[in-house]
Amino acid sequence: MGKKNEDIKILVVEDETILALQLKMSLQKFGYGISGVEATANDAMRHVDANLPDMVLLDIHLKGEKSGTEAGRYIWQNHHIPIIYLTSYCDNATIKMAMDSEPYGYLSKPFRANDLKATLQAAWYKHTYFHPTLELTRTSNPLIKLPCNYIFDRTSGVLTCKDQSVKLTGNEIKFFQILSESAGNTVSFEQISAYIYREESHDLSRLRNLVYRLRQKIDASLLENVFEAGYRLNV
Repeated sequence: MGKKNEDIKILVVEDETILALQLKMSLQKFGYGISGVEATANDAMRHVDANLPDMVLLDIHLKGEKSGTEAGRYIWQNHHIPIIYLTSYCDNATIKMAMDSEPYGYLSKPFRANDLKATLQAAWYKHTYFHPTLELTRTSNPLIKLPCNYIFDRTSGVLTCKDQSVKLTGNEIKFFQILSESAGNTVSFEQISAYIYREESHDLSRLRNLVYRLRQKIDASLLENVFEAGYRLNV
């Protein structure tokens, strides 16, 4: 069963004091819990490490030595916590940097309360769909031992075999990440494709091509194609 709003703790990272307060009040009005309010990227990263909020509302343009996109990349890569970016303006270079943290949404300032509410609901739905077992894997060993001396690190996305790193593309890492959260169980083609490509339509031929290339790099025993269902990471 999914979490109720009051059980979803959200971290607000915003250096405009009045807007930060307004966001906090809006979240409380919607029934969400507040993990905290931070004003800098460094404070946000420390807060996430210590408290593991469920979602983060993160201003892209923060004052200080690190930007919001740097904090977002750290939070996503280390904790896989869904991020929604807040921004007044955004050039192409900033958008490219923001994409590294795979945000679940953007809100352009000023935005309406209903837009905030809808974006939060959509982000949480997508996140729990893509990562149904993340709450369990967060508290377990990030290293998964696989057949033929392979080890996959869910935190760093690194696959090794006998202490030698296997060079994976970004999408191949995502493939391992979503399968590793349900290691030993089948993950549907649709769920994998949606997680990797973030598209409403599911191009299974595209996914099969990715798996074909991946199998050229690893032992065949690691992955199992479950007929007309999905893929399974064997453990």
